[in-house]
Amino acid sequence: MRSYRALPVRSSHLLLAVLLLAAVPASAGPAVLLYPALGRAHGVVLQGRVLKEAPSAGSSVLSRNLRRLTAPAWECARVEISFQGATATVTSGDEGHFEVNLPPPEGTSFATGFALAQAKAGGAEATVGVEIIPDDSPFLVISDFDDTLAVSHVTQPAKLMESALLRDADSQEVVPGMADFYGCLRAPAAPAFALVSGSPVQYVPRVAAFLGRHRFPPFALYLRNLGPGTLSNYKQPTLRRLLREFPQPVVLVGDSGEKDPEIYAQIREEFPGRVKAIYIRDAGRTGKASRFQDMVLFREARDAAGHAVKSGLADAACVLQAFPPEAPTAGNTVP
Repeated sequence: MRSYRALPVRSSHLLLAVLLLAAVPASAGPAVLLYPALGRAHGVVLQGRVLKEAPSAGSSVLSRNLRRLTAPAWECARVEISFQGATATVTSGDEGHFEVNLPPPEGTSFATGFALAQAKAGGAEATVGVEIIPDDSPFLVISDFDDTLAVSHVTQPAKLMESALLRDADSQEVVPGMADFYGCLRAPAAPAFALVSGSPVQYVPRVAAFLGRHRFPPFALYLRNLGPGTLSNYKQPTLRRLLREFPQPVVLVGDSGEKDPEIYAQIREEFPGRVKAIYIRDAGRTGKASRFQDMVLFREARDAAGHAVKSGLADAACVLQAFPPEAPTAGNTVP
C-alpha cells in the first residue's frame, strides 16, 4: 500500500485521508490535556481539554496529526484540578474545553517559580509545568509560533498543509537561532515566555515537544480553539488578557507572513507604554514598509539579538557566545 508520506500534498488526498482516519477509533480510553500556563502569587488561570478517546500513536506522521485533530471531545466531563495545595472542580464545556481561575489556599500565596499542576478526568490525568511570575520580573515575551519559531510556510498554502499534517515535533524545521535569541533575553533577570498562536489546541503536545526538542525556554501555551469564531481576530483577546493579567512590560515577537505587525501595532496603541519592543521576522510580504513602523524587522536571529543587546533586553556576553562574529569572506578581506 502506498505510504501517505509519499503522496503529493493535494487537497483530494488529504480529504480522503481525513475520511478514512475519522472512522478509526482513536483509542480505548479518555484523555485530559492541561496547557502550560503563567500565573501570579495570588492566582493562576489553568486551561485544558478533555477527550473521550485519546489519540493513538498511529502508523505515520499524517495519521498521528489527523487523529489529534479528529479525537472526539468530552463535554460535561468532571475535571479535578490541583496546584500548590489549591484544588477546584469544573465541568468541561464546548469541545471539551475547561478553564479555572485558581486562587491559592486561604491565607497563603503561590510560590514563585515553576511547579506542577495536575488535572484528572474520567480516570485520566495530566501534569504540566506552571510558572508563577514575581511582580518584579523584568518583562514578558509574547511570541508567535508558525514562521517565527517553526518554519511553517504560512504564505504558501501547499507547503503550509504539508507542515501541518506531514510534519511533527521531530521533523518540523526550526527557525535558526531563535532559541538562542530567546535564551539570551534577560534584563537583568530572565523574562517569562508566552506563546500565542493560530495553531490548533489539539497540537499543544506537539508544540510543547517541538519547543523542548529545540531548547527553547519554557513557554505558557495559548493556542487557537478552532471554530467559526476564531477564523480571524483570535490573537487579540489573548494578548489583551495577558497584558491585563500581568503588570510587566512586554516584548512582542512575530513574523511578516500574516497579520502579526498589524496585531502588535494595535496592542501597542491599546496599551500605551507597555510594549518595550516588537520584533518581526522577515517571512515574506515585506514590501509595505509602513507595516513595520517602530518595529525591528529582521532576517536573521543574530540581528534581533544584537538589537536586543543595544536596547538592554539581552545579555551581551550570551549573545556573543551564541552568535560569534562571522569571519569575513575572501572577497571582503583587506590586504
